[in-house]
Amino acid sequence: MHLASRAIRQFYRSLLDTCEKDGEELPSLAYLESLLRVAALLHDVGHGPFGHFFDAHYLSEFGLNHEKLGAEIIRRELGPMIQKIRRNPGGSLDPNETLDPKWVAFLIVRPDPKKEGSDIPRWLKLLRGLFCGLYTVDNMDFVLRDAYMTGFSGRAFDIDRLLHYSFFSPKGLTIHQKGFTTLTRFIGIRAELFRSVYFHRTVRAVDLSLAELFQASRELLFPCSGGSGSRNPMENLDEYLRFTEWSLLVDGARWERSSNPKKRELAPRWKAFLERKLPWRMACETTILFKPGEREQTSIFADAETFKQALRLQLPASLRSIPVHVDIARHLHRPAAHLPTAGQNFLYEPMTDRIRRLEEEELFRHIPQSFRICRVYTERQEHCKPLAEALSRLTTDGGLDDETNM
Repeated sequence: MHLASRAIRQFYRSLLDTCEKDGEELPSLAYLESLLRVAALLHDVGHGPFGHFFDAHYLSEFGLNHEKLGAEIIRRELGPMIQKIRRNPGGSLDPNETLDPKWVAFLIVRPDPKKEGSDIPRWLKLLRGLFCGLYTVDNMDFVLRDAYMTGFSGRAFDIDRLLHYSFFSPKGLTIHQKGFTTLTRFIGIRAELFRSVYFHRTVRAVDLSLAELFQASRELLFPCSGGSGSRNPMENLDEYLRFTEWSLLVDGARWERSSNPKKRELAPRWKAFLERKLPWRMACETTILFKPGEREQTSIFADAETFKQALRLQLPASLRSIPVHVDIARHLHRPAAHLPTAGQNFLYEPMTDRIRRLEEEELFRHIPQSFRICRVYTERQEHCKPLAEALSRLTTDGGLDDETNM
């Protein structure tokens, strides 16, 4: 929320100039600052327990994610409060201005050109670049905060320089060439945080255990307070608003005394999870980088099952049936050119007075598209070495040599 204020104060003049050239009237600075502050504050309001994990292992069943639910919560539950906001630390709204919850919801949801109406103002589409793109107010905030709090870096990147050299052009959020190296630094640091912190081997081991529990418990998880109604959070929003990590964990701890036989059956597994007794230990790992234009889908690392089958073939025949869990953690350095999120950021070249796509910059083209950390987990210590050797054979370049000097 604080960074949203800083950003709009820095970019307001360029946004005003851009909109005036198109003949579009812009709301007051105080209005835009309040709009962005509220959107930044509420951008994750739709998260369920365990954040993105819940998106993948529960909400996806209903074609939902936390952004879609967050937008619905903003429109249905928080709208009246949002409309009453009249000021922020930087100023007060004009008397004829009222914050529109629909616009707050628009800002926090990933772009979908097929579903966007013609009534969306141009300035609002431009401002979405602060929530969806390479360096959003959310990304900049969590990289700085988490890098500091984990001891990874006291000053991960120069946010002052990044903001100073950014502005809105008719194309979208644009960075001056003088600030481009700072942007690449930010992209690299964000990737390193994912590699070292968010995708840490123990974090992923917890996720593996929790995923198995969710698979077995999903019919019983929501509504977790004993209420009735649909398991679809969109159809039971009141219950979802009270559905938190704490409510879920406390509820799971009580399952051993439940009258539901299925819950009692699963209670020991929930107890073990709550006591951090994780069955899986990491045996080995490798990181695969994908350059722009490389097709991840055709790689053996495209999905866990394909990777697992390839790995088993590298094991001795006597070990090919041992329990193995494969985890693939994927981080997107930058969106692929064909995605809606790719068209949010641009580069300004002062020597040619030209604004162009970031993908046309040589240095940017050499930034990987994505990476995948592929880890192998096992239940038994003695299986670690053969699994590591199998992974090494699977990922080492080369193969059979020719028998003659061709």
